[in-house]
Amino acid sequence: MPTLQLKISPPQPPAMYADLARELTAITATILGKRPEVTAVMIEALPAARWFVGSNPVVHATAWLEISITAGTNTAAQKADFIEAAFACLQDQLGNGQALESASYVIVRELPAGDWGYGGQTQAGRKRSAQPVAH
Repeated sequence: MPTLQLKISPPQPPAMYADLARELTAITATILGKRPEVTAVMIEALPAARWFVGSNPVVHATAWLEISITAGTNTAAQKADFIEAAFACLQDQLGNGQALESASYVIVRELPAGDWGYGGQTQAGRKRSAQPVAH
């Protein structure tokens, strides 16, 4: 159910995108407790000439990762641990032994359960369906 949107620069070989998706999905499952089978990872690569920090083109590899999760399903500590682990993954995969651009971000976006879902059902609707009906 979580969605991860990753933008990176510079573009990488296609096999790296699969590795990033696999590792980010594992981090999401391990740290945030999200189900891998409904975790979506989208990766977009941009040339350095299209990514600017302080109005200057980036010099080092850079990344912007945003994960959307249902509000209230994770603690502040879990979200902080996710940010740390996801950044370490990006550093390891993209840095080639150098630090990522200082303005590389990991963002956790929490959405109300009624504002999003998958398979045509909101997260709030899924929760209601899973609760037993009182007689």
